[in-house]
Amino acid sequence: MSRPTGHRNATLRNLTRALVAHGRIETTITKAKILRPYVEQLVTLGKKGTLHHRRQAFAKVGDKKTVHKLFEELGPLFAERPGGYTRIIRTRRRAGDAAEMAYIEFVELPASHDEDEADEPATEEAPAPQQEAPAN
Repeated sequence: MSRPTGHRNATLRNLTRALVAHGRIETTITKAKILRPYVEQLVTLGKKGTLHHRRQAFAKVGDKKTVHKLFEELGPLFAERPGGYTRIIRTRRRAGDAAEMAYIEFVELPASHDEDEADEPATEEAPAPQQEAPAN
């Protein structure tokens, strides 16, 4: 990514937090390709589920909520899968610099992420109040 090591690690941490929180993010192809093995190693740690593996994941991510979600939701979700927890889907070229963009997402999204896919919240419309006919 042509960045100093600290900046590169911070970028990977932030992308990982966003991906685990939302299940799907849009980023450049290059960042997605670098992020993929990083996140897949963390999911593998989440599948193992021991305290040692939890501490290893926390050392890489640095966020308790993300580590908790990795171990409590994503680890059990991918327990039977031997690998390949994410996919990269190419989307478009960014308008400003024509960089190739892509979605990186988990192959099997948890149920909570399926609801986030809808752009508009599903709300029930209340029936319009009926007006009373004037008494003649």
